[in-house]
Amino acid sequence: MGSEGRSIVRKPRFLCLHGFRTSAEIMKIQLHKWPKSVIDRLDLVFLDAPFPCQGKSDVEGIFDPPYYEWFQFNKEFTEYTNFEKCLEYLEDRMIKLGPFDGLIGFSQGAILSGGLPGLQAKGIALQKVPKIKFIIIIGGAKLKSAKLVENAYSSSLETLSLHFLGETDFLKPYGTQLIESYKDPVVVHHPKGHTVPRLDEKSLEIVTAFIDTIEHLVMEEDKTGEENNSKPTK
Repeated sequence: MGSEGRSIVRKPRFLCLHGFRTSAEIMKIQLHKWPKSVIDRLDLVFLDAPFPCQGKSDVEGIFDPPYYEWFQFNKEFTEYTNFEKCLEYLEDRMIKLGPFDGLIGFSQGAILSGGLPGLQAKGIALQKVPKIKFIIIIGGAKLKSAKLVENAYSSSLETLSLHFLGETDFLKPYGTQLIESYKDPVVVHHPKGHTVPRLDEKSLEIVTAFIDTIEHLVMEEDKTGEENNSKPTK
């Protein structure tokens, strides 16, 4: 009898945003370094970025093309091109493929994912889709465009967040700054560089506990929704 109740629990649904000049297919391979025990508990949807790669990809020779990018930027990473188009594209895909509970991002996808809860809260992005409740950031950083920074991180973000910080990742200092924008961040430190790391015993424990938490919240939210829908009218 108990297992029946368990079987109706739905998996938390995440939209996965890949790194700069890679693809949905590549991110799927990268994330599947994680144990099946983690992957099987999440409903993962992998999405290609809207723009074909406009230059050389760092993964050429490692992963097959095509490669895509979410938006373009200047040398200092302070000015972005096509960022609004990227937000429109994301919202459109989230309407068609969702609803989603959260986002998982790596590299450029992580920079985007980390800024979206704040932009959504400020009414600047993703206004036609449900609130992003959870984010998983792998090798992320803050957006640097002054206009976006003002809105994306102006208040402490209450979105539940899990952050992976690589000891030798060139983005580590910026990933640390991003973590400071979140109210109760969960952090996994790993010895690698700018990569989706494998999970050792300690990081697996942290990730499993994070999934336990979000599963519970999704279940509670769904139960509340069902109760509200099924209240008899007297």
